[in-house]
Amino acid sequence: MSKKTTIRGYLLVCLISIAFTDSFAQYNIISFGAKADGKTLNTQAIQKAIDEASAKGGGKVIFPKGRFLSGTLLLKSGVELFLEKDAILLGSSNPADYPKIDLSDTKVSTKTDDNSKLALIWAYRAKNIGISGVGTIDGQGRGLALHIDSLHHTGAVIDPNYRRRPSETVRPKIINMLECEHIKVEGITIINSASWVQTYELSADISIKNLKVNSTAYWNNDGINITDSKNVIIENCDVNAADDGITLKSYFPDKYSDNVVIRNCKVRSSASAVKFGTASFGGFKNVVIENIYVYDTYRSAVALEAVDGGFIENITVKNITAVNTGNAFFLRLGHRAGERAGYFKNVSIKNVKAQIPFGRPDINYDLRGPALDYFHNIHPVVIAGIPDSYIQDITIENVEITYPGRASKAMAYMPIWRLDAVPEKINSYPEYTMFGELPSWGFYVRHANGILFKNVKLNLENSDFRPAFVFDDVRNIQIEKITLPKDKVEQIILKNSKSTKLDLNIHSFVKEL
Repeated sequence: MSKKTTIRGYLLVCLISIAFTDSFAQYNIISFGAKADGKTLNTQAIQKAIDEASAKGGGKVIFPKGRFLSGTLLLKSGVELFLEKDAILLGSSNPADYPKIDLSDTKVSTKTDDNSKLALIWAYRAKNIGISGVGTIDGQGRGLALHIDSLHHTGAVIDPNYRRRPSETVRPKIINMLECEHIKVEGITIINSASWVQTYELSADISIKNLKVNSTAYWNNDGINITDSKNVIIENCDVNAADDGITLKSYFPDKYSDNVVIRNCKVRSSASAVKFGTASFGGFKNVVIENIYVYDTYRSAVALEAVDGGFIENITVKNITAVNTGNAFFLRLGHRAGERAGYFKNVSIKNVKAQIPFGRPDINYDLRGPALDYFHNIHPVVIAGIPDSYIQDITIENVEITYPGRASKAMAYMPIWRLDAVPEKINSYPEYTMFGELPSWGFYVRHANGILFKNVKLNLENSDFRPAFVFDDVRNIQIEKITLPKDKVEQIILKNSKSTKLDLNIHSFVKEL
C-alpha cells in the first residue's frame, strides 16, 4: 500500500468525527412517560421523544439513571440517544416487541434476509445520528433467544431455518443501521445480544469509539459488523464476543467497504478477533488494522477472506499482539460463490507477536467454537489462493510467532512427499483449519505470487517433526533474515515454486522437491 493511500485513509476517517451537528436541545424520556422500573414497556414513550427531537431539527434524547425496558426503536435523522451514568436500556425478552421494519423502498435488495429487519435500535436512511454516553444497553439476549426457541417448539412461531437453535434471521440484533450517513456510537457498554451485536450496512462516515462490548449470551454474537460501508473508524473498543470480534462483510457484488481504520482495540473471541468475510461478494479496500491486543481467542487474530467473487486490496495490518490465540493470521482467496474468483493483493502484515497454545484457548467460554471433527497437530499460518487465482504481493515483516510443538505422527501425519494430497477446498467455508492436517508447523503457503518474509522469527516450545515452511506453487518468494530453531534442518520446503531469493545464511534449511 502506498503512503499516499494510507494518508488519504487517515484524513478521511478523521473528518468523520467533525461531521456531526451538535444540538443543545434535550429530550428526557421521563418527560414523555418512560418508567425506570425495568418492567414497564417504554417503546412508545421513547419513540415519541425521538420523533419530536427529529421533527424539531434534532437533539439529544436523554436516558437518565434507571432501567428502561423497550422493544424496537427507530432512530431518526439529527437524533442522538444519550445514556447517562447508571442508565440501562433493556431489550425486551418478548419477540413480539421487535416488529419487522418495512424496507420495500430500499435502493438495493438486502442479502441479510429478515435478520435485517429485527433490532432493538434501528436506523434506516437517517443522517447525523448517534448513540453515546456512559450507560449500558442490555439486549437480554439469552432470555429473548430462548423465548424464540420455545415458540418454535410449541409451534406458535416456526423458524423455517431452525437448526439446533433459532437461526440468526429470527433473533434481533441490538443495533442495526442501513443506508445511513454520519453515525456516531461512542462511550457506551453493550451487553447480552441475542444475535450480532451491531451492524452498519451500506452506510458512510461511521465513528465507533470507546465501546465496551460483552456478547456471550447466545450464539452468532459478532461484536461489531461493518457491511459494504465507507469512511469508518473503530477505535479504543474492548470486545468480548462468543463469535467473531470485529468483522467486515460484503453482501453486494457492486459494493465494497472502503477506507476503514480499526485501531487501539482489545478483542477476545470464540471465533476470530478481526475478520473479513466470510460474506465477500463485493470486497474490502484501503483498510488499516493496527494496535490490536488479542487474547483467549479460538481461531485467528486476523483473518482476511475473499471467497464469494469479491476482492481484498490495499490492506495494512500492524502492531498486533496475540496471546493464547489459535492462529496468528489467515489469508484465503477461494471461489465459493460468484461467476469467477475475486482477487487478493497488496497486503502488508508487520510487527506481529503471537503465542499459540497447545490446548483450546477459549476453554473458559460458556459458548465455545465447535471442535474440529478430525485429529490434528497444531496448525500453521495459512496463506492460500486457488489454482490460477493467486494471492499476490504479500509482505510479512517483523513477525514473531511461538508455537507449542508436541506434534505426533501418531496423532496425524501429512509427509512432504504427499503435498498433492492436501485438498484444495476451492468452494468450502474459509478457515485456517479447512485443509485438515498440514505438513508444516509455521507457515503453509500455496498458490501465491510475490511474497516477502523479512525479519521473521519462529519459536518452538517443544519439538515438532514437521518443517517450518512449506511453499507449494508459489512464485517470486523473497526471504530475508528469518530465525528458526537451530537444531532443525530442511525447514523450508519448496515445491513447484519459482524465482526465489533467499538469504545466504538460510540455504542449509532449504529443500526443493
